[in-house]
Amino acid sequence: MWLLLNVCVFCLLQCGEGQDRATLWRGNDRSGHCQYTFTVPSPSETSCPPTASGGPEMEGLKARLSLLEVLVARLTGGKTGGPGLGAGAGSQAGLKEALTQAMGERSLLQGEKERLERDVEGLQRRVEEMKRETERLKSRPCYPQPPLVPPSVPLQDSGLRPAGGAGVLSHLVSRPGRQGDTGSLRDPAWQYGGNAGFQELKAEVTEVPAPSTEDQEDSTGCGELISIGEPVSHRKADSIAGKYGVWMQDPEAVVPYGGKMVWRINTVGSEVRQLFGYEDMDQLSKGFPSKVLLLPEPVESTGATLYRGSLYYQRRRSRTLLRYDLASESIAARRDLPHAGFHGQFPYSWGGYTDVDLGVDEQGLWAIYSTNKAKGAIVVSQLDPHSLEVKRSWETSIRKNSVANAFVICGRLYTVASYTAPNTTINFMFDTATGQGKQVALPFRNKYRYNSMVDYNPAQRKLHAWDNFHIVSYDVRLGHQ
Repeated sequence: MWLLLNVCVFCLLQCGEGQDRATLWRGNDRSGHCQYTFTVPSPSETSCPPTASGGPEMEGLKARLSLLEVLVARLTGGKTGGPGLGAGAGSQAGLKEALTQAMGERSLLQGEKERLERDVEGLQRRVEEMKRETERLKSRPCYPQPPLVPPSVPLQDSGLRPAGGAGVLSHLVSRPGRQGDTGSLRDPAWQYGGNAGFQELKAEVTEVPAPSTEDQEDSTGCGELISIGEPVSHRKADSIAGKYGVWMQDPEAVVPYGGKMVWRINTVGSEVRQLFGYEDMDQLSKGFPSKVLLLPEPVESTGATLYRGSLYYQRRRSRTLLRYDLASESIAARRDLPHAGFHGQFPYSWGGYTDVDLGVDEQGLWAIYSTNKAKGAIVVSQLDPHSLEVKRSWETSIRKNSVANAFVICGRLYTVASYTAPNTTINFMFDTATGQGKQVALPFRNKYRYNSMVDYNPAQRKLHAWDNFHIVSYDVRLGHQ
């Protein structure tokens, strides 16, 4: 570089006075090195002879022009329209397409990441809940469990015999040697803080006044309801789909399913069609279904029931009743319930589209509903279990939306006053034999404070209920006719 400077100084000296228009230019060449260029007018030549390459000045000019064209193309988005820039415009379009695709993939990945983060948060909350529940159970003392009933008292007189002739409360206890047996029920609410037999007998003695000799329990026939026992929990639903539901056992079971088979439907959702079957109460408490059926038409609310090998239920958003045969897994009969309100016209007080409630007692199949003609009062109708035809109907004096639930025992309709109050009552009874109704006040407990289903099982003499995710049952006592 110093040699070039010396040459330039010499040229300036040789040019003499008047030749002071020399210029100095500094810039980077193509390889990025700094280059100094002096320009001095020729004292004798008016123009330079042409050369093949054009000289270093021309090469530098071309390089700067090319760089300028690239910069202009980038600034204008490739829309220069000049010759020689087609390749740059194509590259720009390719880059834009690649950028758009990358941004789309980034959005998808971001959405997946957020979903996974929500799932992880939910699992972490579940783990924390399980840890707290484990600590709570660890802190509970374990008590020895003496025999529930003294040997001198016959089981058939104690009012504690489960269905099917099993041992006392054996249908609530896990069976060893079965798949998935954990040695205890998974529902922590079932655990008793003391003697289970004592608590059950205490409920029968202390919470209900001693009946008179005129109301002694008749274990062989029908009678008026005189008391309801404490709720016994069998299982808690695992998800929000089980907040409301219905569970059933067939009081007159036929092949291929026996009377111990338990059926369950979670009724939260717009297309409720799954029917879960369990071999017995033990498998229900463990959550191991042996059968899952997909119903051909969706279920409306919690009013389904089971009778003589068929599931009876209301089709969603209609007054149509369906009889689903469990053996053939098909619809065996369908019929509209005449003039019945549906889908929120005449529900129970808790809502849930409970316009039509089906049930079974010692006398057969019943429907509890209302009509415009009845102006919202409860209508109870006895149905033909084969054809679903109405055999006879009675109109009561109590409004359907003023009670939380209803069921039929021995041809008598009973209503539950509240679905949330922990200590409520059976507040009304209507006798279809006489056509007369009356106010009653039988204590009834909503242990989990949101009871969305109460049905009677005549074979077991129990009420089945679904109370805020919990599947529960109640023993009942009846007086003689």
